[in-house]
Amino acid sequence: MTATVAPSPWSTPAARGAWRFGCEIDGGHGLRWVLGRNGALGPRRHVGLWCALAGVALGVTLIFWWQGVAVAAALVAGELALLGTVLLLCARHAADREMLTLVDGALVVEHRCGTRTERARFRAERVRVEPARAQGSLVELSGEGRQMRVGRYLRPELRWQLAQELRQALRITMSLQPAQRQNTAMQHK
Repeated sequence: MTATVAPSPWSTPAARGAWRFGCEIDGGHGLRWVLGRNGALGPRRHVGLWCALAGVALGVTLIFWWQGVAVAAALVAGELALLGTVLLLCARHAADREMLTLVDGALVVEHRCGTRTERARFRAERVRVEPARAQGSLVELSGEGRQMRVGRYLRPELRWQLAQELRQALRITMSLQPAQRQNTAMQHK
């Protein structure tokens, strides 16, 4: 039996980047972390589900109506109203997320929950990354009198890895900034 080894046309996971949670943006000039709910249905699919269920329920109601059971229409109307309310509440939070963007020496943190959005901007050289309380708790970002907690949509055992990745990205940003300032200063001369 013989075996042949040939180079693979597929990139290896290490070649795609060293970031587990984040990805490079703007051609490698920044990083973005998007942490969201792990839901199977988005807001539009909730509406589609309600329409499909309403169609089935109305079809069954018409059959009962035809048979002379007029009360079925009132029951189905109440059922569809209740189902619509529940799906609306679920759809409202289906797009909840935390987005962290590190570009141009600034870390912008955005947390969207329902219709409310919180945003904070930190200078990369001033931000601290630490656990809020103990291991497995949310990751607290603080600096310049502001603080935000991130990692709500990650399992507790992964929050430490997110904190390590944020620290690494901030260190890299800090090491690149003096070189960028020197290049900018030379361009202005």
